[in-house]
Amino acid sequence: MLEYNKGKCADKAERSRVMVIRTQYLERLRPFYDSELVKVITGIRRCGKSTILRQVIAEIKENGIEDSHIVYINFEDYKYHKLTDADAFYEYVEQKIVDESKYYLFFDEIQNVNNFELVVNSFRATHNVSIFITGSNSKLLSGELATHLSGRTVSLRVLPFNFMEFCQYKDISAPDYESLLAEYMTYGGLPLVCGAANKETKEVILNNIYDAVVLKDIVMRNKINSPLVLEKVLDYIVGNSSLTVSGNAIAGTLSSNGHKVSAPVVYDYLRCIVDACVCDKVSRYDIRGKKALAFEEKYYVCDLGFLHLKKNRIKDEYNYIIETICYNELISRGYKVYVGKTWKGEIDFIAELNGKIIYIQAAYLLTDEKTIEREFGAYEKIADNYPKYVITLDKHTISRNGIIHYNLIDFLLRKVDL
Repeated sequence: MLEYNKGKCADKAERSRVMVIRTQYLERLRPFYDSELVKVITGIRRCGKSTILRQVIAEIKENGIEDSHIVYINFEDYKYHKLTDADAFYEYVEQKIVDESKYYLFFDEIQNVNNFELVVNSFRATHNVSIFITGSNSKLLSGELATHLSGRTVSLRVLPFNFMEFCQYKDISAPDYESLLAEYMTYGGLPLVCGAANKETKEVILNNIYDAVVLKDIVMRNKINSPLVLEKVLDYIVGNSSLTVSGNAIAGTLSSNGHKVSAPVVYDYLRCIVDACVCDKVSRYDIRGKKALAFEEKYYVCDLGFLHLKKNRIKDEYNYIIETICYNELISRGYKVYVGKTWKGEIDFIAELNGKIIYIQAAYLLTDEKTIEREFGAYEKIADNYPKYVITLDKHTISRNGIIHYNLIDFLLRKVDL
């Protein structure tokens, strides 16, 4: 079992930080820096979306764009609180655009602006602009924005630091990756948490983000009538990351504990939780029938720190943690991910990127022949030739029958290819 030994891995890291250049996201945005397509960046609050905007601004300035042609508004900054009115927002930006040259408009946490969709579309339609917007809701492109900008957007999902970014942030000259991974598996990759000086502070920050930012944000945005029930649903779904979830089962569990709630209400709350980018809902894909299945979805929490706060499992806990790490790593790399259903059982992940499909089984350790058979045997009778992987924390790998076994740390640090 991994243990987090702070003394081994944090001495220098607690004294010095580096700015993590979030290359994997910038690389996906760069082709669109000058495009008229609206760049829509979503992700949970405090995951680093604002930092990515600042890094984009730094890059376009290096390419010769002057400050006078860059407009940046952070709608969580009280300085701009009057601009949450659509008319005031429109007038403020209009006054900044004084010539025909291209302007670069950056609007951070734009969901705080009433009717922002109409204003953004107006700028796009009437000026020579490149627009970047961020929001803490995966449905930022729904409603009016989707109607007005259909086919005129490019979207990017941002997560907290993955493990490689976490290690870069720690900036340790001779890193002990096992100790770093143990810390990451416990406290996750939210930048504010990563920068905390000790375990106690990390716990306080995690609780504050979970309670004050995540929970209250969901309640306020969706006008939730029963915040306590929402909290119970959220705790359940976060604490059971990587497990199959049923709204009926959650409703039954909560009702038996004195919180009367119907399955339709639970499903509404689950939708709100997913919209807030706290968890992802992952559909099953029938490998034999080659189609997505609209039942028995799994949910994965976006940050392991939240799982640490709310976990309610003892048995096989590390298997679920490893599975959640691998899921978030694949999403951070831009993969579209499904849970694979076979006639014998399931494959943890079917991942697709740029037309390439891979299969992944994720587990803690291959401790005995039964475990080895479970992980490698999951691929039995899958006749296609897509690459198949088993990813675990074992230091010594045992690839067999064309199935490639990778060490988790090597996978997360991208020392091996998929």
